[in-house]
Amino acid sequence: MAASPGSPGALRRAGNEEFRRGQYGPAAQLYSRALAQLEAAGDASAEERSVLLANRAACHLKDGACSLCVADCSSALELVPFGIKPLLRRAAAYEALERYSLAYVDYKTALQVDCSVQAAHDGVNRMTKALLEKDGVNWRQKLPPIPTVPVSAQTRWSVPSAQAPGANTPPASAPRGEGGGNTAAGMERASMLKEEGNELVKKGNHKKAVEKYTESLKLNKECATYTNRALCYLSLKQYKEAAQDCTEALKLDPKNVKALYRRAQALKELKDYKSSIADIKSLLKTEPKNTAALRLLQELNRA
Repeated sequence: MAASPGSPGALRRAGNEEFRRGQYGPAAQLYSRALAQLEAAGDASAEERSVLLANRAACHLKDGACSLCVADCSSALELVPFGIKPLLRRAAAYEALERYSLAYVDYKTALQVDCSVQAAHDGVNRMTKALLEKDGVNWRQKLPPIPTVPVSAQTRWSVPSAQAPGANTPPASAPRGEGGGNTAAGMERASMLKEEGNELVKKGNHKKAVEKYTESLKLNKECATYTNRALCYLSLKQYKEAAQDCTEALKLDPKNVKALYRRAQALKELKDYKSSIADIKSLLKTEPKNTAALRLLQELNRA
């Protein structure tokens, strides 16, 4: 039976349509009306209400109403704990409010739910830098506790949901880490090893950095770790390994600019000019004014 024009389902779909058109205020109003109807009827499922709250939170985030976004995400998570979208949206709102430790906890929690979510990895990296600057080397000691996500929550979110705007849910087949990468301890260890690798790169010790990144990747298959190791392989003139790492990174994030650029560099050295040019052209679709890529393309056209 089709939903009536003013039913909660129809209002949610109308809200999704407004959201896609960039009309965040009207979308939020439609989600609010749907929520009010569900609550008035008294038969609202927790799942339905959680989706609507997370959708409305997305509108608040787009409009810069970060405190309202946090409130809606928190309500959504009370109804359905460990929802990936409310976790990521609340983390982004906390980040905008400069509440970095709370953002860090949410990003780390999201990674326990699904360790392949690149936005969460990037968020953890940003928050680590911000907290290191703010609180110094002992910043971890000041963090609130990171909740342990039960296995049931990790599998529940593996199927993409068509209900919420901005379908950023990763595919069910997304690669996961090995050797404990899905645990909080494993993720933490992987992140620390990557940071150690980054420090070694700054010191020019690429060989030792490769070892750290390799250890990190055993725990967590992360796009940035692959592109970082690829950079080291380029410096060590191990071009086949560099290209392979970039290929692995692109499996996780097909439009990753660093992976495309570094693979193009490696392929150029391997004299596979055609493939190198193809990578640069793919990169330029995302960043048409990327000067390093444009320069490399000129060199390739002369080769």
